[in-house]
Amino acid sequence: MSSVAYLNPTASVGPKYLIDSHDLLIDGRRVPAASGEYFETVDPATEQPIARVAAGDAADIDAAVAAARAALHGPWGRARASERGVLLLRFAERIRAHADQLIELESLDAGKPVSAIRRQDMPAVLDTLTYYAGWADKVNGQVIPARTDALTYTVREPIGVVGVIVPWNFPLMIAMWKIAPALACGCTIVLKPAELTPLTALLLGELALEAGIPPGVLNVVPGFGATAGAALVNHADVDNITFTGSPTVGRQILRGAAGNLKRVTLELGGKSANIIFADANLEAAVKAASAGIFFNTGQVCSAGSRILAQDSIYDEVVERLSERAQGVRVGNPRDRATTMGPLVSAVQMKRVQDYIDVGQREGARLITGGTRLGERGYFLKPTVFADVGHEMRISQEEIFGPVASVVRFSDEEHALRMANGTRYSLAAGIWSADIGRVHRVVRQLKAGTVWVNTFGPTDVRLPWGGSGDSGFGREHGDIALQNFTETKAVWINTG
Repeated sequence: MSSVAYLNPTASVGPKYLIDSHDLLIDGRRVPAASGEYFETVDPATEQPIARVAAGDAADIDAAVAAARAALHGPWGRARASERGVLLLRFAERIRAHADQLIELESLDAGKPVSAIRRQDMPAVLDTLTYYAGWADKVNGQVIPARTDALTYTVREPIGVVGVIVPWNFPLMIAMWKIAPALACGCTIVLKPAELTPLTALLLGELALEAGIPPGVLNVVPGFGATAGAALVNHADVDNITFTGSPTVGRQILRGAAGNLKRVTLELGGKSANIIFADANLEAAVKAASAGIFFNTGQVCSAGSRILAQDSIYDEVVERLSERAQGVRVGNPRDRATTMGPLVSAVQMKRVQDYIDVGQREGARLITGGTRLGERGYFLKPTVFADVGHEMRISQEEIFGPVASVVRFSDEEHALRMANGTRYSLAAGIWSADIGRVHRVVRQLKAGTVWVNTFGPTDVRLPWGGSGDSGFGREHGDIALQNFTETKAVWINTG
C-alpha cells in the first residue's frame, strides 16, 4: 500500500472554481443566497478549503421553484419533444467539451480518484444523457378501444416541477440519473446537491444553459439538508421528489412530502451480500469482491460489504482478500495511479472508525487495515474482518467505508438466509459454476439487482433500486420515465 502523497490540486481546474465565491443558479442567473450566507467546500485529500458556496435556504428554494414553474409553462413547456431531445444531446456535447474540468472538480470536491471518474462516472453521465435524449419523443400514450361510440386514449404529460436531491458519493453521475429522464419528459428541476460536493452541480447548470436549455429549467440551489433540502421537500408547488441517500433522511422526506402528497422516489442504503460458493472461480471472485468493497472507498450504496464464503474455501477467501486489500494504492485522488482516495469528510471517517471499533468489540477478527493512513486527509486503510457473525452490527448496518466483513456459510439454504437477513435489498452477487444453483439462488434472493459471476456493473438501460431500507421505485431504463410523467385518459364521444 502506498503512503499518502499530494499533487498540486489546482493544476488543471480553472481558477474560477478555486478562488471565487459560488452563488446559486436560479432562472439562468447566478444569484447570492437571500441570507447572504456562504459555506466552504473542503478537499477531503488535504482538508483544505476549495471554494465558498452560497448557502441556500427556504427563500431561495421559493425563488427556484417559481422559476421552474414559469419555465414549465414557458418555452420549455411549449417545445416539441424532439426539440427537447436535441437540446439534451447539445447538453451532452457541452459536458464532453468540459469533461476534464468536471473530472478534476469532482475529484477535488468528493475525494474520488480521477482515474475512476474518467473510467466510470463521466462515461455514465454521457451515456445516461444521450440515452434519455433518445427517449424524449417516445414517451407515448396508447389508444384503448373501450367503447365503439368513443375514441379513448391516454397521453403522458410531465409531472411538473421536480425536486432533485443527490448524495456526495457520486455527485455527477447520480445527478444525471435524475436530471436526464426528468428533462426528457418535459419536467423542470430544482437540484439540491449535497453540501459536501456542490461544485460540479453548479457547472452542470451552466453547461445546460450553454446548450440552449432555457433559464429556469435546471436550477441549482446548494445548501444544507435541514434548510434547503427540507424546504424543497415541503414545498407545496413541487410535484415530485427524487432522492438518493440514507434511510434516515429518506423517512424524513416521506414525512415532508405528505403535505401535498407529492410523488417520491427513494434510492437509499444497502448491505449487499456477495456469495462465493466452493465451486466458484476464486481468483475472479475475490478480485471482484475487493473492487466491490474498496471501489470509491466503500462509499457505494451497493458495495459488497458482506462477503459470504462457503466453509471449505473460507480461509482462502480471507487470505486472498487480505492480500488484495494490502495492495490497494491509497493516495492523492489527482494521481492517476491512485485506486482509492480518502473518505469524504471527517464525520464520515469517524463513523467508519467507530464501526471498526464495534467490530472488534463484538469479536470479529481484524485481518488487515482498520487505521488511518497519514496525518492529512481522510484516508483509511482498506479493512478486512474475518469470523464475522451474521448478527454483528458490522454485518447488519451500512458502514459506507472500505470495510469488508467475511461471513462463513455452510450450504445454499444457510447462504440465502443470511443474504436476505438484513433490512436492505438493493443488490447481491453470486459466484458459482453450477447453473442450477445460480437459478435457484437468483429466484430466492431479495434484491433489486443480482450479479452472477461478476459484481457491481450497472447500465442506464437496466432498472436500479430496491425495497425496505433500500427505498422504493426504480431509476434507469424506460421505467424511470414513469417517475416523471402523469397519465391522462381522454374520452371523445363519437356516437
